[in-house]
Formats: sequence, C-alpha cells, structure tokens
Amino acid sequence: MKQSKQENLIYLVVWGLLFASPLISLYVRMVSDQNLPFDWTEVLIVWRRFSVYLLLFLIHNFFLAPLLIHRHKRTLYFSIVVAVLLAFTVYQCNSRPPIKQFDRLEPPPMEQPGRHEPPPFERHAPRMDHHPEMLHEDHRREMPPPFVGEHDILAIVVLILMFAANLGIKGYFRSRDDRKRLAELEKENLEQQLAYLRYQINPHFFMNTLNNIHALIDIDPVKAQETVVELSKMMRYVLYEGDRQGVPLTKEVAFVRTYIKLMQLRYSDKVRITLDLPSEVPDRTIPPLILISFIENAFKHGVSYQRESFIGVKMAVEGDALRFECRNSKAEKPNEEKGGVGLANVRKRLDLLYNHNYTLSIHDDADVYTVELNIPLV
Repeated sequence: MKQSKQENLIYLVVWGLLFASPLISLYVRMVSDQNLPFDWTEVLIVWRRFSVYLLLFLIHNFFLAPLLIHRHKRTLYFSIVVAVLLAFTVYQCNSRPPIKQFDRLEPPPMEQPGRHEPPPFERHAPRMDHHPEMLHEDHRREMPPPFVGEHDILAIVVLILMFAANLGIKGYFRSRDDRKRLAELEKENLEQQLAYLRYQINPHFFMNTLNNIHALIDIDPVKAQETVVELSKMMRYVLYEGDRQGVPLTKEVAFVRTYIKLMQLRYSDKVRITLDLPSEVPDRTIPPLILISFIENAFKHGVSYQRESFIGVKMAVEGDALRFECRNSKAEKPNEEKGGVGLANVRKRLDLLYNHNYTLSIHDDADVYTVELNIPLV
C-alpha cells in the first residue's frame, strides 16, 4: 500500500533535522568560540551513526511495518524485528574499540617498624603506583569491551522507540484513510441507491419481460404464471435487499439465476446461454447486485440477431473467496438498451469495499469478451 504524501513529508523533515543537528551544533560552538575551526570529522562520525539508524528505519518502514499495519501478520513481524534487534546489538557491540588498561606494578613493601627511613632521594621519588601514566609501554594491554555496555543499551532503546514511532505514524494514517474510505463508502452507497432506483424502473427489461409473459399466457399459462412469480421475486430482491451493505450469498446466487432465466425468454436457440452456479453455497455475505452489472453487460453487447452467439456465467466458491466469470460473444451491433450502474461504477465500488483486496480482469478479444472477478467473502 502506498504511503501518503503527508507521511513521507513527516519522515523527510525528521531525518533532515537529525542530519542537520551536528552542523547546527558545530556552528553554535563556532559562534561562541571564534578560534574553533570547522571540523568535518566530528560531523561525519555523527552522520555515520545516523546512517545505520536510517537504513534500519527504511527496512522497517517499507518492509516490516506493513506486515503488522496492513497485513496483520503479527507473528512474522515480531519475529523479524527481534532478529533485527539482535543483529543490531551484535553490530553495536563489535563497533566499539577495545578498552586499554595498564598493569599496575607491585607497590613497595610496607615499611616495618624499627627500620630506618629511606634516603632523602628515595623519599621524594614519585610512586609509580600513584602515576599509571608513567608506566612502561610493556605494562599496557587491551581488554575486550563488555558484551553490552551502557551506550549499547541506550542505542537499542533508541532503535525500539524509532520502530514504535514509525508504527504509530503508520497506524494514524491508516486509521485516517479508513475513516475517509468509510465516508466515501457511505456517499457511494447513496449514489448506488439512486443507481438501484434507476435499475428498478429500467423500462426495457421489464417491458420485454412482461411482453414475454403476455405471449406465454395463450401458449403456456402455467409457465406464464411461474414467470410472473420469478419476476416478483427479483423485484422484491432489488427493492428490499439492494440498499444493504451485505446480503447472503444464497440470495445473490438466486437473483442471478432468476435474472438469466427471465432473459432466456427473450431469445431463440441461436443464443446459447450456459449457467454454472455452485450447488452448495456457504453461509457468507456479499455486496448486493455486485455481479449483475457484468451479466447485464453481456446480454447488452453479446447477443446478435444475425448469427449465433453465446453467454456463459460461472460462479465458484474457493475457500474464503468467490470466483466469478462471465464470457460472451461480441455482437456487430450491440443492443442499445441502457440500465444498471455501469462497469466503471462497479470497479469504483469494488475499490471502496475491498480496498484493492480483489482481482478484476477484463479481456476484450476480437470475438470474445471475458470478465473474471475474485472477491473475498465475509
């Protein structure tokens, strides 16, 4: 997921101030002490320390933090962060120079009572055990630093606080985006309700269906009665279920089946219509009327009265996702009927509902138009 411009600006300002801090500090000291020369060595040492933190921040910001904030993979995130902290601890300890110590010479024996005092030149001679700086070079040795020192602990705490601040900033912008997306979704729902109203009063569909029913009354009265019942079910679904955020998947599948059944009344055997729906539908929910726009588009652009044409609709439940496919032939002169909410609005609605956690593939070939949709089920 892409970061917002405000979030990137915050990181840029913070790191810019951090890298500018040694320059500002040196400048202030030069102003107070005119004889102090400008020394880049001190600045480069600080920048080298900051570069390590900057590298770890970039790794955490672009690779680790999204695991927790966006993908909710807590175990993987904390495992990698612990590994990073351990690696940083080893690096921090190994980057410290060894501690140089001196071997202390054995002090002279204590004076025993009754012994004569040392000669004057010995009384005033410096004691070697009180002046380690005067020890010979042979008595100096390098001691390895402790595994974790005070500065190492402070560096690890700073790194942990940096990771926590990064998570806090990302969490804030994520919650802000969620609130914004929710507001847009509510607005989109209002727009969709108006679109559903336009769909409900689509004169072309209902007029053609009623004409088919009228023709069936004299030919097959029983089938005409069944068609009226199916049409009433579909209208009831649109009126009472179409404005909800989620409906049972069974109702959406039944609506698709009824819609295609009524549309088959309008066409002859030259239009081959195949429907492959799951026999057992799990108890999951789906946004209402999210699939009908693709099917309606297939009937609108895929039926030809001059040559044979086909429309194929397939639905399958795979784990926690619904796989939908709609294929149709391409007519030379598609029907001019208008209705539905349009493919562009459907894609926008999918973006708001699933936040790009779906796949929609549209293949517009020379003779075949294919739509493939995968959406998660709740």
